[in-house]
Amino acid sequence: GEKFDVDGVIFDKAVLKMVIDGYNAPLTGGNFVDLVNKGFYNGMKIQRSDGFVVQTGDPDGPADGYIPSGQSKPRTIPLEIMVKGDKTPMWESTTEEDMRGNMGTVLPFQSYGALGMARTEDDDNSASSQWFWLLFDSDLTPAGKNLLDGSYANFGYTVEGADFLKDVKEGDVIVSAKVLTGMDNLVQPK
Repeated sequence: GEKFDVDGVIFDKAVLKMVIDGYNAPLTGGNFVDLVNKGFYNGMKIQRSDGFVVQTGDPDGPADGYIPSGQSKPRTIPLEIMVKGDKTPMWESTTEEDMRGNMGTVLPFQSYGALGMARTEDDDNSASSQWFWLLFDSDLTPAGKNLLDGSYANFGYTVEGADFLKDVKEGDVIVSAKVLTGMDNLVQPK
């Protein structure tokens, strides 16, 4: 595969470490961890890299998301936003739809490599397996005033290797993704 050029230094592979926030985004974080644990993202290509986000998670074939064994439709999860001051996340609507568009979120899209769950623009509850890294630019996405906060679920942050995202291109492949710690915290639906 291609090598990665990060500020003039060439690397054979990109290694990133992310922290998933299962306390403030339990459904979204749990969905992502479950798919990583199943090996869903292993060998998957990056489908979008446009300077705003790097996105993946769209499997080959007609489906737009993860289809569990024995099912015919993708598994979806509701939009999940933890608003500052709330004791539990709100589900199934944006902060604007909930008439709280001016409220801050506990997990804002305010850093390079923030993790967001992709969904169709017109269906708050259409997220499945597609997700993105935000390529944060403070001029374009000021914290608390950008279009993502309260409209898309942020479920964690990249804590190591985020600089690799500068050179990730469409078609690059996720060789493997694995959960390093915390699998014992994942609660499977009954």
